[in-house]
Amino acid sequence: MSDAPVPAHSLLRAMFDAAVAAAQPARCLPPHLPAPPRGRTLVIGAGKASAEMARVLEQHWSGELSGLVVTRYGYTVPCSRIEIVEAAHPVPDAAGMAAARRMLALVDGLSADDLVICLISGGGSALLALPADGLDLADKQRLNEALLKSGATIGEMNCVRRHLSAIKGGRLAAACHPARVVSLLISDVPGDDPVDIASGPTCADRSTCADALAVLRRYAIEVPPNVRAVLESGRGESVKPGDARLAGNEVHLIATPQMALEAAAAVARAAGVPTHILGDSIEGEAREVGIVMAGVARQVATRAQPFAPPCVLLSGGETTVTVRGNGRGGRNVEFLLSLAVALGGLEQVYAMACDTDGVDGQEDIAGAFMTPHTLERALALGLRARDSLANNDGHGFFQALGDSVVSGPTLTNVNDFRAIYIAAAPGA
Repeated sequence: MSDAPVPAHSLLRAMFDAAVAAAQPARCLPPHLPAPPRGRTLVIGAGKASAEMARVLEQHWSGELSGLVVTRYGYTVPCSRIEIVEAAHPVPDAAGMAAARRMLALVDGLSADDLVICLISGGGSALLALPADGLDLADKQRLNEALLKSGATIGEMNCVRRHLSAIKGGRLAAACHPARVVSLLISDVPGDDPVDIASGPTCADRSTCADALAVLRRYAIEVPPNVRAVLESGRGESVKPGDARLAGNEVHLIATPQMALEAAAAVARAAGVPTHILGDSIEGEAREVGIVMAGVARQVATRAQPFAPPCVLLSGGETTVTVRGNGRGGRNVEFLLSLAVALGGLEQVYAMACDTDGVDGQEDIAGAFMTPHTLERALALGLRARDSLANNDGHGFFQALGDSVVSGPTLTNVNDFRAIYIAAAPGA
């Protein structure tokens, strides 16, 4: 990024790095490991952080151990006792479906003396895809693509996924019965509800097939008759609270978006910049959130309300994008592009928005930076920010400016990271 003062750029990047570091399995997983059982210890799991979680578990487990976890392509790490397989995200593929089938086979026939450690993180919904009876992988793929473009919240999407799955919504834990199940979760969802993390394969689910149908109606998502039949017949009902097969199971949130934001805030405060966390579970259309955040940043910069500059405004959560164009983007760059348009080149304001897993949308780009001169520099290249926003082309826009953030696989996932730095006015 060529036009921002080095302190603004370096501060924002250091905060992002601290947020990611706070959610690393090496830091947050070991304190939550259970005692070894009398019988076998089997490890299963899914998510963008699951492979790194498995490696850390291996490093801290001296007894017998075996298992299988599935992670995103490119996110594997070497393990000696736990098998790591890769699959597609965010649209599922045959590799993920095969891994889900193998996982159910592995947990079949366990005893009450056995222990299952389930390692779950964001991305598991797509990676652990096993269609319910009467559905096939193509049905799941088409539905996932429609949900991703619809503007539905992650909770709404996962409600639908749970009721069209043979492994989510508590079904994986039920299949482990009578073994003890301990689930270690890295949260990537607003509110940190375990049933929404990877669609809750080991968690009881209060939502119903009727709720899933309501989501489809709300977003006018057309589904084929076989998909609708699973929901309307009730065949897709998930495992409910009070089910005896889940009695005694434990669920532990080992890393959350709030923890990551607090770590980022500590970095800014150590640099002498007051920092304010506006929320760890902000949802809504990314471009609308960008407009709202621009209004707050403008009030800080011009009125010193509700905070005086210099300061940093931090937020997390998971926004959505209703895709209407054919550009390349993700919710973080969509937010940042909307923020830039709404600010109109306001001096003093810099921002960074990234996904903590290193993937914003479907590309290996974490997010981007924005500066007071973003719009001016874009115009010099023949780019109009409003046109790029209308085309959902955040990646194309920020890549042309050289302001994309490419972190590579972070091996964790605690959702979106948004930081707005409002510098002190010149001469202040």
